[in-house]
Amino acid sequence: MRGYWRDSHAPRYSLLFALPLLLLYQVLVALSPSDAGGGLRNGADVILQTLFTSIAGSRGPLIFMVCLVAAGLWLVVRDARAHDRDLRPAVFALMLVEAVLLAVVFGGVVSLITSEILHATTMLPPPQLNQLGPGARVMLSLGAGLYEELLFRVLLVGTLAWAGRRLLGFRPFVAGLWAALLGAVVFAAFHYIGPYGDRLEVYSFVFRTIAGLAFSALFLLRGFGITAWTHALYDLFLLLR
Repeated sequence: MRGYWRDSHAPRYSLLFALPLLLLYQVLVALSPSDAGGGLRNGADVILQTLFTSIAGSRGPLIFMVCLVAAGLWLVVRDARAHDRDLRPAVFALMLVEAVLLAVVFGGVVSLITSEILHATTMLPPPQLNQLGPGARVMLSLGAGLYEELLFRVLLVGTLAWAGRRLLGFRPFVAGLWAALLGAVVFAAFHYIGPYGDRLEVYSFVFRTIAGLAFSALFLLRGFGITAWTHALYDLFLLLR
């Protein structure tokens, strides 16, 4: 188990484990019919693509995808060369089992903590999502796991932690805690933006803030791949129930 814990966190396993999320999400986006929301995409995906579009124009989405895949493959190849060992399929199988188990318990644990803080229990998906078919719900769930973790954990929390250390002079632990807290608040607020955003309520905001902290901790402990799959599967279980 010590070897599994180390290997599953490494880029050669973690990033390759996340690759099916990217492929499945893009396939479902491409197959989405225009009369049923063909332009529907995960909000974090839209933010990242819009950033590239503002810089590179109409080629921005393509450049974004190329940069995303190229950066991931470079990290995988570099890690694989450093360790010079064959990939073991059993590690990927165990990572999937772990992500499923984490997704099953995730909502219950975060709900329990939120309920203990607020002494209330109300958390329902946005009613707008009821208008979407199963394919669109699966697509949004996969996109949430992949792109929200990329945007809010890898980029946002990582940048805030760097700024806390280098610009504000925080110690590493304080910088990490500050970045995780601020990143969790931004992550929670993100869910109330756009036509499919939730209605702003105290319980749902606190729930998502605590969820953001939990995902940040999971990202630090277990890496990007397991965190992305846990997030995607949790959303999938919630939207398809």
